[in-house]
Amino acid sequence: MLTRAARRFTNLVFGGTCLLCRGRADGAQDEGLLCTACERDLPRLTWSELCPRCALPSAGGAICGACLAHPPTFDATVAALAYQFPADVLIQALKFDGRLAIASLLGRALSRRVAGTPPVDAVLPVPLSQARLRERGYNQSMEIARVLARTTGVRLDPGLCGRSRDTPPQVDLPPAQRTRNVRGAFHCPRALAGITIAVIDDVMTTGATLEEIASVLKKAGASRVVNWVAARTLPPPNQ
Repeated sequence: MLTRAARRFTNLVFGGTCLLCRGRADGAQDEGLLCTACERDLPRLTWSELCPRCALPSAGGAICGACLAHPPTFDATVAALAYQFPADVLIQALKFDGRLAIASLLGRALSRRVAGTPPVDAVLPVPLSQARLRERGYNQSMEIARVLARTTGVRLDPGLCGRSRDTPPQVDLPPAQRTRNVRGAFHCPRALAGITIAVIDDVMTTGATLEEIASVLKKAGASRVVNWVAARTLPPPNQ
């Protein structure tokens, strides 16, 4: 396996191709996957302007009114990017086009984002149903989690939570139906004895899936559950 320095040297000499604009990939942080301009255009989120519980915009980084009124089961959310162009293009290419190199890019972006946050004992990718896994051939959250585990040194443990049943894709449902769609869709096969778990997902929208997983993990004994997501869907600027 090439070292980071070797990959950069190879891309410099032979010319990598930017995943977004198809120009020369010369970005400093993403090892020949993006060009400098596209890397600069990634919609990175500023932690000081987000609610620490749900990662939606909140003045001064305070817990937002929604989380104060109805505290979610999960304890915190860390998101690397806003789910808007061009991050949405990258995530859709990973999820639906098999562009697995993008998982490395997103995983490293998220790894930089979680640096300095409270430690966790294990990372858990959001489980994919067996039917969906056979259809797609991979779990995009697992691919991102592999990168996070490698770059942070935190144990990857997909066995902490499994799918109890298949469900329609959340993206196909209106927000009001998403909580009902995933209710009872996950199970924890063992006691968790007070550990802290980071649940890894590509995109957080309503948070219904992550809320259901956090509930299952805490019922099994987890003391703290946090979400580490590559991208967060944000409300329109006027809301």
